[in-house]
Amino acid sequence: MNMYSSTRSEIHAHDADVRRIDVDKIERFLESGQRDQCSSAVDSVFEEINYPALESFMLRLYITMDIYVCARTFSKRFGISGDEFTKEFGSIDDMPGNLDTLSSAKAYFTRMFDKCICWRMESCRNESSAIICKAKRYIYDNYHLDDICLKSVASAVNLSPTYFSALFKKDVGMNFIDYLTNVRIDKAKELLCCTSMQVSQIACRVGFSDYRYFGQIFKKHTGKTPREFQHTHNS
Repeated sequence: MNMYSSTRSEIHAHDADVRRIDVDKIERFLESGQRDQCSSAVDSVFEEINYPALESFMLRLYITMDIYVCARTFSKRFGISGDEFTKEFGSIDDMPGNLDTLSSAKAYFTRMFDKCICWRMESCRNESSAIICKAKRYIYDNYHLDDICLKSVASAVNLSPTYFSALFKKDVGMNFIDYLTNVRIDKAKELLCCTSMQVSQIACRVGFSDYRYFGQIFKKHTGKTPREFQHTHNS
């Protein structure tokens, strides 16, 4: 009888006391859990499999190997290579050194969960940043259009308006309308300073079809009317 056959026999012998790892539950936690929840998540896993009842070292290895494989598979989704994962946590052959006691096993897998969540969060930040950069480029290219709006920009980056709105505010620190207005006012200031265009022309050029409304928004942002601003910077 080989090692794995022997281990399987031990599992059957302990069926009344030992349960297999709920891999789906672990994956759900890694997908949505937070770093400060890792320790309690590992405690929950170990309680469910009744780790203290796993008196055989080989049985502990066989059971907890599912956690390792789940975490390693999960990390691949975020571009973490097998070598990088192994460098961080060792190979399966290195696992025995972390399973001697209940506390050492918990510490090992808590660190593994924490790192997987860090990888997930870093990947999300990078992905979010790329989306927001694309949205900003779209705004700078189209700020002058009358019909540019949250919905049109969200569509340009393939997100729902609701999700894009929340993501944009979180990343940029202001809502979409305020950001678009700032871009338009900054462009208007450039034109007022550097061209001889009429204020009404500039309003239209930066996306305001209503000249009076443009004047109100401009004064709210700068403390001056467009004509006052133009006179100050061209005198």
